[in-house]
Formats: sequence, C-alpha cells, structure tokens
Amino acid sequence: MSNAAEVTPAAGQAHVVTGEQFHLRYAGAAGESTAIVTELAASLRRLVLDGVESVESHSAEVLPPMGSGLVLVPWPNRIADARWQLNEKKQQLDITEPATGNAIHGLLRNTAYRLTASSDSAITLAATVFPQHGYPFLLDTSVKYELGDDGLTVTHTLVNRGADAAPVAVGAHPYLRVGAVPVDELVLTVDAATQFEVDARSIPTAEVSLDGSPFDLRGGRRVGDLAIDHGFGGVSLIAGRSSHSLTAPDGSRTELWGDENFGFVQVFTPNNFPRESGPGYAVAIEPMTAPANAFNSGRGLRWLEPAESWNVSWGIRHRPVQQ
Repeated sequence: MSNAAEVTPAAGQAHVVTGEQFHLRYAGAAGESTAIVTELAASLRRLVLDGVESVESHSAEVLPPMGSGLVLVPWPNRIADARWQLNEKKQQLDITEPATGNAIHGLLRNTAYRLTASSDSAITLAATVFPQHGYPFLLDTSVKYELGDDGLTVTHTLVNRGADAAPVAVGAHPYLRVGAVPVDELVLTVDAATQFEVDARSIPTAEVSLDGSPFDLRGGRRVGDLAIDHGFGGVSLIAGRSSHSLTAPDGSRTELWGDENFGFVQVFTPNNFPRESGPGYAVAIEPMTAPANAFNSGRGLRWLEPAESWNVSWGIRHRPVQQ
C-alpha cells in the first residue's frame, strides 16, 4: 500500500471546481474509514467512519453547498458591516455577505491550498493569508486531517509572519449525519450553557443563559422540530474536550468534539440543504474559537505575537449502538 494520500482530479478531468481531491483511508478494528478533502478551501467533502456516512457529501463539481466542510480562518461567522477598529483606525474588509453587508467566514474560502505532507490516512494542506483590505497581517496557516481509531482529527496551525500582533480565530463548517437515517429524525444535542441573541443581520447583541430556553439543546431535540441558526457559548469541557452530537433512533450517533480552544459553537438546521435527491434537512455543527463579530467584541479573540504559533484541534467520531 502507498504511504501517501491518493490525489486525483474528480471524474478523470484535468480541472474541477473544487480542485484536486485528496483521498484518505484507514482500516480500523470497527471497519474502514475514508475521507475526501479538496484543494479548494481545504474543505472536507466526504467522511465515512467505520463504514457510516458521517457528514453531508457533495460533488467535486459544485462549490461547497451552504459552506459545507469549509475551513474558517482568520475568523468564523460574521463581522458587522465588514468593519472593525485597529489602534483606533477603521479597518474595512471586503463585504462577502451582500445581503447583510457583513464579512463572513474569513479569508480562505476561495483559496487553493497546497499539499505539504501526506500518508494513507493523513494529509496536511497549507495556505497563506496575505495583507489585504481590512486585514493588514501576514499569516501562514495549515490544516491536518487524520483518520484513526477515534475517527477524524483536524488540527489547525496558524503562525504570525508579520511584524505586529494579529487577531485570529478559527472555525469549521461540517454538516453531520448518521448514515442513511433521515436527518429530521435525528436528535441534536449541544452541550452549551449560553446563547447569543442577534439582530436582523445575525450579529450578536447579547449573550444569555439557556436555562428554561426553548433553544436549550443540552437534553437533545429532534432536528425536524428545529429551525435555528444560533451561536452558543459556555461550552462544557470534560477531560479538556467539548462534545456535541447527532443521535439516530437506534442509539448510534455522530459526535463532534473540540479541544479547550473551542468554547463556542454555531448550529444551523436548514430544511433546504441541496442534495442530488432534492433539498432537505441538514445540521451544521460548527466548532469555533470565537463567536460572531469577535473582531469588534473581542470575545474569544486570540492575538498572535510576531512569530508565534497556535495549534487547535477538533474532530468527528462515530459511536455505534452499544457505546
């Protein structure tokens, strides 16, 4: 067996919309796990854990639907009016959400990543954030996807290559599923104690307790009964990890975990997610190191000093019925 990840253009074409396709494979005791990561945005296009489809997949010939699988750097979610202040000087980012006038999901969602390391079960892709409108900083970034006995582990590394401290936050945008079980029949559990109230542009206005709230998902709620696009804080940590999940009627589940850096999570439950079989329910559970509008609020924001490196990890695992 080769010791490098398989790299192919989709459907045998020289060029596809999402670029080269990086195929990972791991043979574990519970079954085979596979993943496909794309050159474009280092996006997680497919994930099968122990033989069970664990994220929404899509064709290599379409852009990631509703942000599916994207890496969100150097900020996740939104920045109000695409503006923030740096040393009392206004910074104007490009508006990437025209309907609201916000900047959304960072600066790398349309970037081609370069391969820096690979094996059968792991791959590392890198991309540079160059100084640009509203973000006068230089960052080296990379993301490593690795399959193993505990499912998929994703590790992000950011290094400040500039001369000044740089604000950063990290997020990801996977849509989870549990095999072929209809998503509306799954139970969503989010272990978070607070919710961000937002204005009409999805910008936080307050962080409130979830005690007694209809949006408290700590006890689990059926996805078909939900219609939310909410940010949550107060994420619980057990042994240094957070955990959120989707559970099927038979008790099997897909879990998303994050290390101690991921104190926030965005949950999105559209009922019109585009699939080849037609639109339907989907569930994005987005691990985030900072909430929406962090460049203005400072909440969860990390400032990297020159030459400083920051590593954060999250992952997805499958749990069968007996566990």
